[in-house]
Amino acid sequence: MTVPRNDPTAASSSDRRPLHERIAADLRDEIMSGDLPPGGKLPSTVKLKERFDASSATVQKALQLLKEEGLAVGRAGSAVTVREHRQRTMRPASYMAPAPSGEPYRWFTETSKLGAHPHSTLLDVTETVPPADVAARLGLGEGRTAILRRQILTLDGEPVELVASYYPAEIARGTPLTERRKIRGGTPALLAELGFPPRRSVDRVSARVPTQEQTAALRLPGNLPVLRTLRVVLSNAERPIEATVMVKAGHLYELQYEFTPE
Repeated sequence: MTVPRNDPTAASSSDRRPLHERIAADLRDEIMSGDLPPGGKLPSTVKLKERFDASSATVQKALQLLKEEGLAVGRAGSAVTVREHRQRTMRPASYMAPAPSGEPYRWFTETSKLGAHPHSTLLDVTETVPPADVAARLGLGEGRTAILRRQILTLDGEPVELVASYYPAEIARGTPLTERRKIRGGTPALLAELGFPPRRSVDRVSARVPTQEQTAALRLPGNLPVLRTLRVVLSNAERPIEATVMVKAGHLYELQYEFTPE
């Protein structure tokens, strides 16, 4: 049984969202935190009406939002349950290192351990002026270009991450980084072969409202936030060799980082 949160009416005066969106937000939080576990039933319409002082129609609108987001399943008039295996915990550190010779990119091997079937589709390879925050991380002056490789990652046929990786042109030109084809073992392995082994990476993670492109590519419902990670990879002498912007649905994924105290 779910432990009730704080009285929802107490915050209603400051929360200007429609009531059905507020109800969906509270239930979404309980799903993401595990209070409503995968495969478990959501509270009945009667209980939700009492808890949120809402009409049946408002409760149904809230449940419909959760269904559209892929968090819940169920037909009208039947029990609504939390969808199985929808939440995934991604551990970026586990696929940072170059893959051993002849093996696939670590993202594929690590996500396969989750019981999913990973796939990547290369969308574009071009030389372009990167966004300002990317240029700053790469140490590029105004107007300087980088090689951009864009791809969409999917698990079990569903899009999970939109990836845009930028490489300094002086490093990438004349290498497979500029070719419109997948790189066996991934770019970390190739960069190491080129004499730029990844030594350290720095992530900046933020929650943002998705752009039109991100909404379409990731098939996002409504206006839920995305997790945006800007990662810079540094090689010997702290030289930046790659900056990647990774965007995933914030309501379906979480990032896990592990730290050891010095």
